[in-house]
Amino acid sequence: MASRAEFKSFDAPDELRTFGHGRAELVTVAKGTIGRLILEPGWRWSVDVKPLAGTEWCEAPHFQYLVSGRLHVKMADGDEFDLRPGDVSNLPAKHDAWVVGHEPVVLVDWFGAVNYARK
Repeated sequence: MASRAEFKSFDAPDELRTFGHGRAELVTVAKGTIGRLILEPGWRWSVDVKPLAGTEWCEAPHFQYLVSGRLHVKMADGDEFDLRPGDVSNLPAKHDAWVVGHEPVVLVDWFGAVNYARK
């Protein structure tokens, strides 16, 4: 257990990773890294992040909360669904995803962001 309170803000992230149509802002608190992903309209993992990852599908599992926008997810097994504001999702590896509509997607990722879009 921590002996002192610790807090950080996404307004001043410890690390910023940019990629086509988006960015990942990372903060580390209590030895854990949390990411805020901001995905602009037109963003699609298989177009904008796949070249960085070098894999056919996103291999990063995610445990995330969708703050705003709408995200369509397609799993390698063919399952597809939309995530909307207020949704909490646990995505295993092997998925693609893209922004639906004209509103940016903002999500907070507690698991998976530490390795996301790493060059």
